[in-house]
Amino acid sequence: MALKRYKPVTPGTRFRIGADFSEITVSKPEKSLIAPIKKSGGRNNSGKMTMRYMGGGHKKSYRIIDFKRDKHNIPATVATIEYDPNRTARIALLHYADGEKRYIIAPDGLQVGQKLVSGEGVAPEIGNTLYLKNIPLGSIIHNIELSPGRGAVIARSAGSYAQLSARDGKYAIIKLPSGETRMILSSCLATIGSVSNSEHSNELLGKAGRKRWLGRRPRVRGVAMNPVDHPMGGGEGRASGGHPRSRKGLLAKGYKTRDKKKASNRYIIEGRKK
Repeated sequence: MALKRYKPVTPGTRFRIGADFSEITVSKPEKSLIAPIKKSGGRNNSGKMTMRYMGGGHKKSYRIIDFKRDKHNIPATVATIEYDPNRTARIALLHYADGEKRYIIAPDGLQVGQKLVSGEGVAPEIGNTLYLKNIPLGSIIHNIELSPGRGAVIARSAGSYAQLSARDGKYAIIKLPSGETRMILSSCLATIGSVSNSEHSNELLGKAGRKRWLGRRPRVRGVAMNPVDHPMGGGEGRASGGHPRSRKGLLAKGYKTRDKKKASNRYIIEGRKK
């Protein structure tokens, strides 16, 4: 995956840096694996706006992704690498030996025609899904389960990965993308490799209109509002706004919001980077 810097032929392309999509092999998704998405525009069931700055955006369909990888010891062939408008990573279409088709999050370096398999006793190769107890220490992994059989919930976005650093009894010790080190049951599944599209964070949209295509409306700064609308609003001239805080008055920029009594705290060995 590489980035493409556009020539400044229009104001919108002057600063645009986008993906070159060289790894994409087809332009249309598998029909049997798509579902409709209904847009809310940030409104609830009575029409009241409950989330600001949402609305518009291009029409799209949801691609049904297999986060469980529960077809164990059935080989699959990578048929296509595709773009998914619902996520930052690329997705891959797998054709299983029994005829079933499924989408997965495409790992970095995955090629069309490659054979993938999941389950017990599988080789720790890119794209294969294994139990944490069977993965060699030091391996780079993604799509990690937190509970056995629940499906992958950790390290799913573009370029993200975690590292299996140790094992202690029935737990595996994982260093997460945030810098947090935590224990996860060794009976959870994880996929070898890092997530594709690692250059995504370096892309620049180039113009405000492209943000509107993604369904984002303009965001108003708190300091630009009146005191009745935001704790940081008001003041004569360009006032700084005081201590950074949310619209509801909660401190921002460093204020910890995680519950100190949260049950999963006992699985965290080292907190995320400050």
